[in-house]
Amino acid sequence: MKDHLLEVKEVKKYFPIKGSFLKRSNKFVHAVENVSLYVDENETLGIVGESGCGKSTLGRMIMNILEPTDGEIIFEGVLLNSLSQKQLRNIRKNFQMIFQDPYASLNPKMRVIDILKEPLIVNNICNNEQAYKVSKELLLKVGLRETDMHKYPHQFSGGQRQRIGIARAIALSPKLIIADEAVSALDVSIQSQIINLLLELKEEYKLSYIFISHDLSVVKHVSDRVAVLYLGNLVEIGDKSIIFNEPLHPYTKALLSATPTLDRKNKKERIILKGEVPSPSDPPSGCPFHTRCPLAMEVCKKDKPKLKEQSGGQLVACHLYT
Repeated sequence: MKDHLLEVKEVKKYFPIKGSFLKRSNKFVHAVENVSLYVDENETLGIVGESGCGKSTLGRMIMNILEPTDGEIIFEGVLLNSLSQKQLRNIRKNFQMIFQDPYASLNPKMRVIDILKEPLIVNNICNNEQAYKVSKELLLKVGLRETDMHKYPHQFSGGQRQRIGIARAIALSPKLIIADEAVSALDVSIQSQIINLLLELKEEYKLSYIFISHDLSVVKHVSDRVAVLYLGNLVEIGDKSIIFNEPLHPYTKALLSATPTLDRKNKKERIILKGEVPSPSDPPSGCPFHTRCPLAMEVCKKDKPKLKEQSGGQLVACHLYT
């Protein structure tokens, strides 16, 4: 059996809640709860869910920006959360991140040429003269001009800044790029340009992507497989054609019903979920979705369902299918 490029096994992330000055709190925010998934070479995995469901936290754990509370993150057979900082530095050039805010992710005091040269020089890829040449090629590759090299981030539009962020992400020729809401802060017309650029780079560099987004139409366009998160839990995962055409989990169905469509013939009836998303610091017992699920049963309140494989390799965590 072929090894996966990335494997995430039973990963958790709990953030402690600070107590008062005299009293220490023992409560935690359950940001990510026992999530397992994988990404293969030259594949795009889309991760979707409501705000606060743990998408970005999961991405930052894969990048080792955040340390998992429990679980394993394995890249090309290497357990990342067992490495020293020196060992991690040698391997992490193989996975990079594109952040949501294209301005905050760039150093405002550095020129574009210095932003692009820095990872090349720090990782001993090439000397200063070679780094200058490579940086110029990267800038042209993402659709900017040679004259832009000596400008500062504030002199660019949001879309142009995101192009700089993409150029920096591919500078070290990574195998995996995590795009965390990479187009959500951009105008719709610019979004399509950036998405097309990412797809072109995927083919040229044989990249794998983890595409984190709340925009299902974008995820449908770019992804090969889709994972659905709710309250830090993975509730459904499978090929995008199955997830979008034959969703099983009630939460996935509700998400898809809220997606705008111009197709009047196949327009889906909107599923309105009642109530608010429970607090991740006090998650409900049993199925995390049962407090809002229109099909909840008594067993849903007591027992948490496990991911079970259905037809076509689709996995779903729901008592309706177990």
